[in-house]
Amino acid sequence: MKRKLFRNIVIATDGSKNVQRAISHGIEFAKLSGAIVHALYVVNTPSTISENWTAGKETIYNIMKNDGQKAVSKIKKIGEASGVEVREVLLKGYPSSEIIYFAENNNIDLIVMGSLGATGLERFLIGSVAETVVRGSKVPVLVVRSEKQS
Repeated sequence: MKRKLFRNIVIATDGSKNVQRAISHGIEFAKLSGAIVHALYVVNTPSTISENWTAGKETIYNIMKNDGQKAVSKIKKIGEASGVEVREVLLKGYPSSEIIYFAENNNIDLIVMGSLGATGLERFLIGSVAETVVRGSKVPVLVVRSEKQS
């Protein structure tokens, strides 16, 4: 018997190995509740491609977009193998902002994302998309740490 606790779940991915456990948990929640998964990847264009930089800009964007397509396709394949409907979503912008905006404007019940668990200087220098989403989202967020701890 499936419960309708969750109807729409976002699994946010950056395509890294750090998100593997989050994908597994998100798919399992979706399977148990009969939810649709929205596999979400944000091409981080504002911070990685400067407005003033033009040489190779389109090529870099296309490489990042292709990486994103591979990442969401992987989630779709895993979901379908588990009997879960997965919709692929590619966005561009600042990852944390786009994840929050998508979730709050698409009837999302849960955001699932991975985290490396960086602390100290590493966290200060690279920031944490997961932390920003947790702090800014009105939608519940499940952050799953990777098996590899920093």
